Amino acid sequence: MDKGSKPVPEWANKNQIVKLAYKTVRMLKNEGFSQTVFAAKYVTRRWQKLRQLKKDFYLSEEKRAAQEATVFSSNPKISLITPLYNTDERHLREMIESVMAQSYKNWQLCLADGSDDEHAYVGEVARRCAEADGRISYKKLEKNLGIAGNVNAAIEMSEGDYIARLDHDDLLAEGALFEIARAVEEGGYDFIYTDEATFINKPSDSRSMHFKPCWSPDFMRACNYVCHLMAARRSLVERSGGYDSAFDGSEDYDFTLRLSELSGGIKHIALPLYYWRIHAGSVADDISAKPYAYDAARRAVQAHIGRLGLKGEVVYSKAVPMMRVIYEIAQPYPLVSIIIPSCDHSEVLRRCIDSIYEKSSYKNFEIIICENNSREKATFDYYETLEKEGRARVVKWEGAFNFSAINNFARGFAKGEQLLFLNNDIEVITPGWLEEMLMFTQRPDVGACGIKLLYPNNTVQHGGIAVGICGSAANLCPLFPREHEGYMSRLAVASDMSACTAACLMVRSEVFDETGGFDEELAVAFNDVDLCLKIRDRGYLVVFNPVAECYHYESRSRGYDKKGAKKARMEREKELLRQKWPEYFEGEGDPYYNRNFGKNSISYDA
Repeated sequence: MDKGSKPVPEWANKNQIVKLAYKTVRMLKNEGFSQTVFAAKYVTRRWQKLRQLKKDFYLSEEKRAAQEATVFSSNPKISLITPLYNTDERHLREMIESVMAQSYKNWQLCLADGSDDEHAYVGEVARRCAEADGRISYKKLEKNLGIAGNVNAAIEMSEGDYIARLDHDDLLAEGALFEIARAVEEGGYDFIYTDEATFINKPSDSRSMHFKPCWSPDFMRACNYVCHLMAARRSLVERSGGYDSAFDGSEDYDFTLRLSELSGGIKHIALPLYYWRIHAGSVADDISAKPYAYDAARRAVQAHIGRLGLKGEVVYSKAVPMMRVIYEIAQPYPLVSIIIPSCDHSEVLRRCIDSIYEKSSYKNFEIIICENNSREKATFDYYETLEKEGRARVVKWEGAFNFSAINNFARGFAKGEQLLFLNNDIEVITPGWLEEMLMFTQRPDVGACGIKLLYPNNTVQHGGIAVGICGSAANLCPLFPREHEGYMSRLAVASDMSACTAACLMVRSEVFDETGGFDEELAVAFNDVDLCLKIRDRGYLVVFNPVAECYHYESRSRGYDKKGAKKARMEREKELLRQKWPEYFEGEGDPYYNRNFGKNSISYDA
């Protein structure tokens, strides 16, 4: 979060308290008081959550007894695939011990050893463990075959119904394989992944927890967020062809992408069950530590979209060391119909319209202004000017304010293949904002796309929407600094969401019509959430693309719903949303918002 480019000096690094004080002073100087306070609260919440969750690495006596007593009818055998190469002896022993400590007993550990002669102890340790426990299989390879080759050699040793990779210096939480087996038993999934943690010396010093969303193909194309622990049915692994040495360094990324293309059912387990050890040059800490891995990751995503028949270029993200897919927009360029409800405040509308024409690099659009109960002469004078200049068409909705009804009415005048619902208090920042939404909504698997919205003070107003939190639904990451990449870079790269705000939301016309449009019972609030959930219910994705940004001068025309009749109406609409979509308020809730963040969090605090 600290934008200062200077590293922490050596004298400050020697003491954690001094280091923290140094970074705080530097941030106060660079960022100011309010953002320093924000950072302190954010880090504190994450630290408290970490302290609570990392205790779950070890099972209590009661949990262990219950898990060991559980009998699964499927009883899948899980083969753990571990290529060994000059492994540190302590790390090797700890890895094997973490497998032997599993509460689920039907496993196999496959150790394929490509170590050189100077590290003969690796084989000695592994052989002794294999002699002591028949579930451990060891093979000394004739030569080091590289990462992918060594993994494939371990797969050839495997006998399990499911195959999961375990790196030679990492650890499994004691209930990890039990949770995998339970997912197989309950849903028959052929592709399962879990949350994970990073650590340095022991699980209790975990540096971070990665709480993941359920399957998000767009986030996956930005980074290998699935990573560890991932288990796949043997038949799926065989169909995929195994690991490809052309992608060494990101061979697991390529492998996981290929599995996802073939899978009939992907399950996410929202528990940190894999502990990834950080050491010097480790990709666990930073993929940019190994440039060849970064390049392999980019090539893996490029190959993946090619297999799917998607046209685009995979480039390095400017914001973070991840990927960004720039999809080719099909020609002839589709017409985008921009629908803007409006009531007086002509100066606000003027700023919006001017920014569209002055900033937009995409030119094939029309603007439809839906007038609703304006009274000021200046407003109608401005409408007349817009129509004379051919910059917009004005249509009139004569009923009481109803955001859903107004937009449904205006849709009837739209000629575009794409509809962009836009508030009149939006100001365009990113010249390619229309392209950044259109390249997603043109895809047949995507129904809608939203972007990052900012308050005028350059803090985040909208970072996507999570449903089922804070009693209804809420914008994510409010007041994060504009430059903040967000939790696991969710404010920096495209990902799939349950909903995005209709303050700026592009929807393919045929998809909008298929859903029946906005629900007019939701006159003011949550109509955009409901629309997005209807889109998802029909099998389409809703994408949040933070690469594009606009300012949002929120509620300038309509005001807020803080008291009286407005507050009562808001509560009615909250209840209606809960009644329509109970699955988002019960159980694990929003599939893209990990349950470990809690029902009252709106910041991805981990």
